Amino acid sequence: MPDPDAWLTLPDLAERLGVRITDVRRMIEEGHLVAVRRGERNVLSVPEAFVGEDGPLPELRGTFTVLKDGGFSDEEIVAWMFAPDERLVGGSPIGAIRGGAKTEVRRRAMEEAL
Repeated sequence: MPDPDAWLTLPDLAERLGVRITDVRRMIEEGHLVAVRRGERNVLSVPEAFVGEDGPLPELRGTFTVLKDGGFSDEEIVAWMFAPDERLVGGSPIGAIRGGAKTEVRRRAMEEAL
C-alpha cells in the first residue's frame, strides 16, 4: 500500500517535476491533483502517491472529479483514497489505482458520491 505519510510541498513537487510552481498550482486547479494544508505551518501539500515519474497519475483525475461532484472536500478525498480496503488490489483506492484497477476505484467513488 502506498505510504499515506509521504507528502510533497508544492515547491518540492515543482522541483521534482522540473516545472514552475505556477504549473503545479494549475494542476491542482484543473483537478489533476488534490492538495491539503498540513503541519504546524499549514503548508499546502500533495500526497506523494498521487504523483508518478512524469507528473500526476492520469488515472486520478476522473476519480477526483467524481468525488468532488459528490460533495467531498479535498481533505475527504485524500482520506478516502488512503482508506484501507482489503477488497481492493493494493489495499486502498490509491493502491488499486497504482495497481491498474482504475475502473473498480471509479465505480466505488461513484457509489460513495451518491
